[in-house]
Amino acid sequence: MLGWFKKKFSKKEQTVAPVEKLPLESAVEEEIPEQQTSVEEVVVVEESVADKKPATTPPPEPSPDEKELETSRLGAMFQQLSTRLSRTKESLVYRMDTLFLGKKEIDADLFDELEEILITADLGISTTMEILDDARKRVKRDALSDPKELRVVLKEKLRSFIMQSDIPAELVMPDSGPFVIMVVGVNGVGKTTTIGKITKKFKQSGQSVLLVAADTFRAAAVAQLKIWGERNKVDVVHQHEGADPSAVAFDAIDQGVADKYDVVIVDTAGRLHTQVNLMEELKKIKRVMGKKLEGAPHEILLVLDATTGQNAISQAKLFNEAVGITGLALTKLDGTAKGGIVANICRELAIPIRFIGIGEQIDDLRDFDPDEFIDALFGEDNYTNKQ
Repeated sequence: MLGWFKKKFSKKEQTVAPVEKLPLESAVEEEIPEQQTSVEEVVVVEESVADKKPATTPPPEPSPDEKELETSRLGAMFQQLSTRLSRTKESLVYRMDTLFLGKKEIDADLFDELEEILITADLGISTTMEILDDARKRVKRDALSDPKELRVVLKEKLRSFIMQSDIPAELVMPDSGPFVIMVVGVNGVGKTTTIGKITKKFKQSGQSVLLVAADTFRAAAVAQLKIWGERNKVDVVHQHEGADPSAVAFDAIDQGVADKYDVVIVDTAGRLHTQVNLMEELKKIKRVMGKKLEGAPHEILLVLDATTGQNAISQAKLFNEAVGITGLALTKLDGTAKGGIVANICRELAIPIRFIGIGEQIDDLRDFDPDEFIDALFGEDNYTNKQ
C-alpha cells in the first residue's frame, strides 16, 4: 500500500547521543585526568555505551502459512485488476491476438490493421506510429518474422512507455513538517472521491491526515469532503462559501505544522480547464502554501477521467503548464475500452501515474504498478508463477 510514500522518521528516532557526552565516559575523564586509559577500560566504556543504546529487533520472518496467505491475497487482487480491465483487453489485446492468429507473415496489411486497433484503444497517433516504426525496423533486420512475435514486442514497448515516467514520490518528501498534496482536476473526474480513498490508504498505513476544503466556490464540494472526513475519522479544514481558497490553504498548513500531521491533502476547485482565472487561482494557492511551508506542495496530483480519452491529455498539459504536475490519478479505467490512454499519457507527458481507479468501492483505487498493469492487460493471469 502506498508504495510511493516513504514514512518520515521522527527527529527522536534519528538522533543518537554522541559517545563523548555519555555520563560514564565523562566520569572516567574526571577521575583520572592525566592517566592514560587502558585498553580494558576502553572496552568497558564501549560495552556500557552499547548497553545504553536501544536494541533493534529485526521483524520476524513470515511463516509459510502467512506467505501463502499473502500470495493468495495478491493473486486475488491481480485477478480483480485483470477482470476490471476487460473492456480494454477486448478492444486491444483480444483484437490483436485475433489478427495475429489469422496471419502467417508480417506484411503491410497487417500493419494497417494493427494501426487501427492501437488508435481505437486510445494509444494516440504519435504513440502508435512510434510502436509500429519500431516493429517495422525489426522486420527489416530480420529480427521479427512471425506475427505472433509482434505481441511480445508490443507488450514490452507499452511497458517501456509506462516505466520511463515511473518516478518515486519519496524523492520530494520533506525533511520536516507534513507531506502536502495539492489535488487538482476539472469537475466530474472524481477528484474529491479520490481524495477520500487516498485518505483511507494513508490512515491504514498509520499516517495522520488533515483534509483541506479549498474548493470554496461550490458548497457541495465542501460538504462532500466533510463526509469523507467523517468516514475516515479525520479533521477537515474549511471556511464559508466564497472564502479565499488561498487563505483556507494557508490556515490548513499552519494547523498541519502546529499539530504535527503527517499528511495534508488540499482539495481545489475544478471549473473548466479552459478558464484562465482557475489556473491563476491554483498558482496563487501553490505560492501561498510554499511561503508558509518551504517546498509545499510536495506533490501536485492531477485527477483524470480515463473515459475522456485524448481530452485527458489536453487537460494534463494545461494543468502542468500552470502548476507543474508531479503525479496522476487515473479514474474509471474499468468503464472504458480505451485503457491504452495509460501508455499514451506516460509517453506524452512523462508524469508518473500514482493511482488508478477500477471501481466505485473505497478499495478500488489501486496503487499503480506498471508491471502488474501490463501483465493484467495482456492476460498474464497466473500471478503465483510471477513471484
